[in-house]
Amino acid sequence: MSEWWTYSLRDLLLFSPRTYYRLFELYNLDMWPLQLVTVAMGFAVLLLWRHGGATAGRIIAALLALCWLWVAWAYHWQRYATINWVASYFAVAFALQAILLVWLGAVRGKFIQNIPAGKRQHTGLMLIAFALFCYPLLGPVLGRSWLQSEIFGMAPDPTALAMLGTLLLYRARPLWWLYPVPVVWCLISGATLWAMAPLDH
Repeated sequence: MSEWWTYSLRDLLLFSPRTYYRLFELYNLDMWPLQLVTVAMGFAVLLLWRHGGATAGRIIAALLALCWLWVAWAYHWQRYATINWVASYFAVAFALQAILLVWLGAVRGKFIQNIPAGKRQHTGLMLIAFALFCYPLLGPVLGRSWLQSEIFGMAPDPTALAMLGTLLLYRARPLWWLYPVPVVWCLISGATLWAMAPLDH
């Protein structure tokens, strides 16, 4: 019997890359054309940020909360959990992020302290643009079907990246509670993709 320290991340995978990406394909087919709505919500976040003000900040928080709650329920709970039992815990974490967004952003109005133009703002805008425009293209570029694209507001990875980008557009201190879940998710997803890479043929 092998010792536990001899195992790698690949040994812990509960699914194949084919199963993982097929999940996105079926999900996108089931939910079409909701993807158009979530992408429009991403555009709205950028437009509202440009507009500025307390009301715009509250709407931004509410839109992002809807996206996080949707991914928690429709993706993690309803679908990802069918191939990965840990996904039920991911669903709870994403729902918690939605609650924090409502409380800090929509109720307490913390999305109002825009930062001045600079490297941090540019990084935030690039992350949002990457999540909205580039992330859906990664699948086809890597040889997968367009139906397996991961869309902001529908899939966890682009949603987390856009969340981090949005946070970078505001003063960090009032919003630091909103960083842990998307950061941890990016680490988990990165580890999963890295473990699947040699198997993705």
